[in-house]
Amino acid sequence: MWDCQVAAFAPHFRVIRYDTRGFGQSLTDDVEFSNRQDLDDLLNHLGVRTAHLLGVSRGGQIAMDFTLERPQRVSALVMVASGPGGFESPQPPPAHETQMFAEMDAAWEEKDFKRLADLETQMWVDGPGQPSTRVASAVRERIQAMILNNYRTHTIEGKPIPLAPPAAGRLAEISVPTLVVVGDLDTSHIRAAAARMEHGIRGAQKVVLPGTAHMLSLERPEEFDRVVLEFLRSLASGPASRSSPPESARRPSSA
Repeated sequence: MWDCQVAAFAPHFRVIRYDTRGFGQSLTDDVEFSNRQDLDDLLNHLGVRTAHLLGVSRGGQIAMDFTLERPQRVSALVMVASGPGGFESPQPPPAHETQMFAEMDAAWEEKDFKRLADLETQMWVDGPGQPSTRVASAVRERIQAMILNNYRTHTIEGKPIPLAPPAAGRLAEISVPTLVVVGDLDTSHIRAAAARMEHGIRGAQKVVLPGTAHMLSLERPEEFDRVVLEFLRSLASGPASRSSPPESARRPSSA
């Protein structure tokens, strides 16, 4: 899922991407493990002392948890369509979102992975209540295939050890430069989480990509890459340049 970003970021940075346990080509046993320790071990193996961390959705939660647990190893944090672990939205989700999640839960219990992949594609790619024609068919089919492959491949689940206390109550501890990117067609929970991070993390910048849902880095890769690169380049210019959002995304927040 990071092909476009590797191509855009590699001329400027050393780019590392990996499959976490239970995803892609990284299998897991039915054991307890820490995603934060896995990332720490990976950086040690590659000889990386500090890194800018970027994660989408669950990957963003892992990146934030790692930042809280090992702040000395993180130089910047980019949270994309994500939120802090333990966050609870102050408002209940709309009825159509609640219904979609209930259908996904039922498909999971029945191990109807094809149905589950279809539902997740509707939720995360199209966006809640959005038509299936909103996103380019090639992008939609690619993400749907990745979702289905994960469910069919990873029949054994590990037991990730959560960060304690969870990140939702610890945003004030985050001191690294932080960028929050969210689509205005994402779920109500993700948009509320983005707003919470914007106000809870000191100096955090939030960028809303209009007309995008949860998988915005695949849906609009060129715009997404530009926003992230502008943010990362600004870090070399000192705090003054970080007082405003990236030039290409200065628009009112909608979340």
